[in-house]
Amino acid sequence: MLKKDQINAFFTRLQAQNPSPKGELNYVNPYTLLVAVVLSAQATDTGVNKATEKLFKIVDTPEKMVKLGEARLKDHIKTIGLFNTKAKNVIKLSEMLIAEHKSQVPRDRAILETLPGVGRKTANVVLNIAFGEPTIAVDTHIFRVSNRTGLAPGKDVLAVELALEKKVPEKFKLHCHHWLILHGRYVCKARKPDCPACVVKDICQFKGKTVLG
Repeated sequence: MLKKDQINAFFTRLQAQNPSPKGELNYVNPYTLLVAVVLSAQATDTGVNKATEKLFKIVDTPEKMVKLGEARLKDHIKTIGLFNTKAKNVIKLSEMLIAEHKSQVPRDRAILETLPGVGRKTANVVLNIAFGEPTIAVDTHIFRVSNRTGLAPGKDVLAVELALEKKVPEKFKLHCHHWLILHGRYVCKARKPDCPACVVKDICQFKGKTVLG
């Protein structure tokens, strides 16, 4: 498990490498961000972006989504896994936003989690990206990096999230989950981590580090 000074160095280096990290899902406003994140469950950001490229040019409000309808929405997102269930959820959450929230995306995690297809991770992503809240959305990449490096070990995603919230210095929390996702996606990969290219390899406590050659 990393110590306080090691955690500070860990994020200082990730920050130096990428001062203003961005999420890789395309969106035009908080509503389309919410839809994109719901669609991204068990799917790649690249796949979601391809599916929403045309969709978000014609739909950028809950009203427009409801008017589009479930069948036509399915046509747009049929290349995404679980598209039938996701289409149902997107239409239902759009109807709820209109009926209960004046068509606005709530800036509240508990309320966001009442929407169909929205779990804690989705809510955290929306709060962080749309509203600048220092939330940490733990996905498979962050779960792996946190456990593998000794940064914030935990038996499940909630345990890791709570550990990160406790251990990550406040000055790094806003961008924390972006740095860790990108690090897990491109460097600390699941099957073959690129340890030689890692900026925190000397801090990391992973015993199976890959080496050059």
